[in-house]
Amino acid sequence: MEDRRTVHVIDDEDAIRRSTSFLLKSAGYAVRTWASGVDFLKAARHAADGCILLDVRMPEMDGLEIQQILAQRGVAMPVVVLTGHADVGIAVRAMKAGAVDFLEKPFERTALLHAIQAAFAQAEDQDRKAASAREAAVAIAGLTARERDVLAGMAKGLPNKTIAYDLEISARTVEVYRANLMAKLQVRSLSEALRIAFSAGLGMDEN
Repeated sequence: MEDRRTVHVIDDEDAIRRSTSFLLKSAGYAVRTWASGVDFLKAARHAADGCILLDVRMPEMDGLEIQQILAQRGVAMPVVVLTGHADVGIAVRAMKAGAVDFLEKPFERTALLHAIQAAFAQAEDQDRKAASAREAAVAIAGLTARERDVLAGMAKGLPNKTIAYDLEISARTVEVYRANLMAKLQVRSLSEALRIAFSAGLGMDEN
């Protein structure tokens, strides 16, 4: 998992790449530097997993464009944006598009390390959620179609009578399906069953 601690520094200023690389390496991170976002995009598919320190103002393609293309390609590495004082509005737009944080140049060592730590924490949280979703999908795949229908109703917060009405079965039958699905999911409480349902995306389209 060492490659999870790699930081990709994307900045067209050589001095920024060198100083930032030195700071990050001294803190124990592996660092790859890129002179442009275009260079990184060419290698992104095979680049070591980690996080991205992305300059906003660059020739050829700016940071927002790079961020958008990475998202379109499914590159899920967390992004920290580097910006000059005049670019704070752009940095805010980058954060709305999913960036973890932004740093104004010149930035302090502690601010840089804090932002990078936050980026890796977000990545680890995403990994945990993805693992939970996979486990939930496997568990729910073991249910019958009708049991999944009942679980979906439970996830929407519907009472047994409403689920029964929607599925055109009796409330007693809903209770049987509910008992069966909880046994198959190996849970003892409604909250445990709902946690699995939500991890698999059931009921998430409801307000």
